[in-house]
Amino acid sequence: MEGVDVQDQVPPRLQGLVNGQAPLAEEDEDQEPTPLTAVPPPACVRSRVLNPGSRHYIIRRNGDINLTYANLRQRRSRYLQDLYTTLVDVQWRWTLLVFFLGFIISWLCFAFIWYMIIKVHGDDQEDSDHPPCINNVQTFTGSFLFSIETQHTIGYGYRYITEECPEAVLIMCIQSITGVILQAFMVGVVFAKLTRAKQRSNTIIFSRQACICLRDGNLCLLFRIGDMRKSFIIGASVMAQVVRRRSTDEGEVIPFHQYDVTVGSDDGSEKLFFIWPMTIVHVINQNSPFYNMSAVDLMNENFELVVYLEGTTESTGNTMQARFSYQPSDILWGHRFENMISFDKSSDNYAVDFREFNKTREIPTPLCSARELEEFKLQSTEPLMHYTPSGNDPVVCLEPNVFLTHEQQQRAQTHSPM
Repeated sequence: MEGVDVQDQVPPRLQGLVNGQAPLAEEDEDQEPTPLTAVPPPACVRSRVLNPGSRHYIIRRNGDINLTYANLRQRRSRYLQDLYTTLVDVQWRWTLLVFFLGFIISWLCFAFIWYMIIKVHGDDQEDSDHPPCINNVQTFTGSFLFSIETQHTIGYGYRYITEECPEAVLIMCIQSITGVILQAFMVGVVFAKLTRAKQRSNTIIFSRQACICLRDGNLCLLFRIGDMRKSFIIGASVMAQVVRRRSTDEGEVIPFHQYDVTVGSDDGSEKLFFIWPMTIVHVINQNSPFYNMSAVDLMNENFELVVYLEGTTESTGNTMQARFSYQPSDILWGHRFENMISFDKSSDNYAVDFREFNKTREIPTPLCSARELEEFKLQSTEPLMHYTPSGNDPVVCLEPNVFLTHEQQQRAQTHSPM
């Protein structure tokens, strides 16, 4: 239509959200606009923000999965069938307990066998005139010491076997082979536990919070990953999933549906050249589960964003995976991360300041969803107007838990760049 400004066709609510203002109540044209009073956030939002200890994460802060199994049949028997993996997965105290018990029980078992041999042959009699099977072994204590010397090839030379008893020679061979197998098994378990990829993931850190801000005109979700070690992670890749409740068209409720989330480096690639801390980017588009979420909707949502980094450690060649997760209360709307990499001329090196790892800066960001932002771009050719809070302004774009008053709307329009 001629004479009609395109900007006038944009709905007022959408215009307010794009400009970084909270939604306003509809007013009657005949009545004077009444200033809106500050409204506290809903109870669910208040508890989620003020009481973060009540949140239940699927992925704990250390990367472990918050999961327990119940009513699982034949669990112990199946775990014992794969004893090696079980010993590698259990805690150190149980591994060391099995380590000590394995050797002590083997020593005692073969000590009992040696003692039975000397008893049957009559070597425990001091006035015996026939050659003994084992020299200088007449008690169970002596049999125990001889068992340890035989299994570990100590060979002090005081207790030794003779040619008198063929069964003693056979038992010596069996115990030597058993000792080698047991020692190799336990050394392998201890080595596997020391070189587990899980230990390498302890030096991979994630930012405590994620951010949502504008990048190149699109709403993007950002989080940061860093490595404390200088050893390189070969073939590093990052992936993410959103776990939330979903209802199908047939009425089935899936309590923990997993949505794939495309994340990557600045150009969107999942492969990372992970030489320093990186900011991982997810562009909120039509394929994103956050496409219809505004800043207010985000605070009322219940989901968990699970992110994980995979790669091969350069020093050991083992594949590792580091995990972390974010809930809605961990996402800052209208923030971006501070730069933490600079060049140090004194040392002629690039310096990474980990004090800036979790620091964010509040920037002008629309409070609307990505879908509403695209609708605004289609309906209006005007440049986006963003409201930047000043130091004395109580309105904060991060957590819009108060609505703007009429005076604050006018002041926001005055401060907004034209």
